[in-house]
Amino acid sequence: MLEYYRQVDEEVGRTIDSLPPGTSVMVVSDHGAKAMDGAICINEWLIEKGYLVLKEKPKAPSELKPDMVEWKRTKAWGEGGYYGRLFINVRGREPEGTVPREGYEAFRDRIARELEAIADESGKPIGTVVHKPEEVYREVRGVPPDLIVYFGNLSWRSAGKIGLGGIHLRENDTGPDDANHAPEGVFIWDRGDAARREVYSIYDVAPTILDFFGIDPPPEMIGKSLLRKS
Repeated sequence: MLEYYRQVDEEVGRTIDSLPPGTSVMVVSDHGAKAMDGAICINEWLIEKGYLVLKEKPKAPSELKPDMVEWKRTKAWGEGGYYGRLFINVRGREPEGTVPREGYEAFRDRIARELEAIADESGKPIGTVVHKPEEVYREVRGVPPDLIVYFGNLSWRSAGKIGLGGIHLRENDTGPDDANHAPEGVFIWDRGDAARREVYSIYDVAPTILDFFGIDPPPEMIGKSLLRKS
């Protein structure tokens, strides 16, 4: 790993050396990395709870496909990734919805509590955090999940495959993996006069870039230019 970071650092150095004098360089990541304890098989968990019903049990680990699901008996399904995305089979919204709209919020709250209570193999809760998209985003577009699931507060990934024989994995379902996303990202800028605070928000990056070029940020933009004094 040390050799890998040296190579990356050398490549960044070559890139900066190729730029015209006086060029301002900003390195930004919207997330960091943290050690991964394992993965929670979200669809296996839903099957165990009776929320996801398959037409037949898979003979080997496989991706969940729509034609595998008995939709008229299914209430929810999920997707894998660094966090879990859980979708509810809502009557009148999905083609074969089963959860009535008038019971939607109560069911969503119940399944959120059950997800947060998931424990590891020894029975110890892992500290899962569940969010509703409309509570964390100003605007929800497209086809959002009904719940955003941070298994173990991102110490565990979400594994979407089925046929794995249980809900716990000590690797990702896509292969060996030792890290997951972390909330704290990276911000590096060569303008020392901007380093006024130890902690910055990702929302501050865009207003800072606009301000650097003399452009006023739109009034609806979240964040504050780091070039402006607090």
